[in-house]
Amino acid sequence: MRNPRIHSHGFGRPGGWQQADVPDAGDAEEWFSGRLPDDWFTGPATVEVDREEIIVTGELPAPDDASDAAVEGRISRFRESTRPERMRIADEAEARYGRKVAWGVTLGGRDVLFTHLAVPVMTRLRQPERKVLDTLVDAGVARSRSDALKWTVRLAGQHTDEWLTELREAMKKVDDLRSEGPQI
Repeated sequence: MRNPRIHSHGFGRPGGWQQADVPDAGDAEEWFSGRLPDDWFTGPATVEVDREEIIVTGELPAPDDASDAAVEGRISRFRESTRPERMRIADEAEARYGRKVAWGVTLGGRDVLFTHLAVPVMTRLRQPERKVLDTLVDAGVARSRSDALKWTVRLAGQHTDEWLTELREAMKKVDDLRSEGPQI
């Protein structure tokens, strides 16, 4: 059955995208939690999702020698020794969620992302910047990522994080109310 919340012009919001083309990744964090080997990271992995990419980041155990060279060596060892398994997991996730998977680690105050996407908009943006633009498009504040980028540049420095958090909360409330309403 067709999802009544997904319309031919996007997600029921002005300027929306074709959400029907992107599988839901709402359970990605749980899926990766169950799929990742228990001994890879010192705690649960962080899973960040946007329309194009899933970034999985975990903290590595610290080496006895905390020098920069030892940290770099530990990161390099993890990257090489886990590559085949990470590729298998990424293939499964890409088939399930319709997004590329990137991997990263944290260790000794360093955050290292392995191969990841830089999606062209007006410039190449990483996932955190794309999420800001997508929120504005999803809310109908902008018609496209390009318009959203122009809008955010004009408002840079004016409580952006606080406002976007409030906007996301309001959008979630609207989505919850919409799902509770009559199904057409």
